[in-house]
Amino acid sequence: MTPADLLQDHFIRIVESADALLDGLTEDQLAHRPTPDANSIGWLVWHLARVQDDHVAAVAGIEQVYTAQGYVGRFDLPFDPAEIGYGQDTDEVAQVRVDADLLADYLHAVHEQTHRYLSTLTAEDLDRVVDKHWEPPVTLGMRLVSVVNDDTQHVGQAAYVRGLLARVE
Repeated sequence: MTPADLLQDHFIRIVESADALLDGLTEDQLAHRPTPDANSIGWLVWHLARVQDDHVAAVAGIEQVYTAQGYVGRFDLPFDPAEIGYGQDTDEVAQVRVDADLLADYLHAVHEQTHRYLSTLTAEDLDRVVDKHWEPPVTLGMRLVSVVNDDTQHVGQAAYVRGLLARVE
């Protein structure tokens, strides 16, 4: 197994987990927040897809799926197209009201772009420095692992909120 294969497997698990938790949810269920300041399933999945899209597109030197494939208009959110959700406040989180099919479509499109990019990488590519603003500088491998970590945490959080839905309904 190559390092790229390993990363691809991680990203496959993220999209499969998200598919399972989105299955059958209504827009109201996706917007449900266990407490007034908690994140909703819809926001969490939108955010994890946006982070993956933004970060992978940046290191690959390509346009984000969100803008290139028109998802920014399909979501029609009141945010700047570059917004990925990082640091959003509770009012902004509440504005993410979407349906499960759109979220799944976007996540799959992002996953496909990520998969295509990863299939081009060699082990040596993972040592390329992609961000000199940190000490030590961030390599491509570090950045991709960071995206996997962030996405995994958020899909887990979304699954937890889905589990709480049964208690509310």
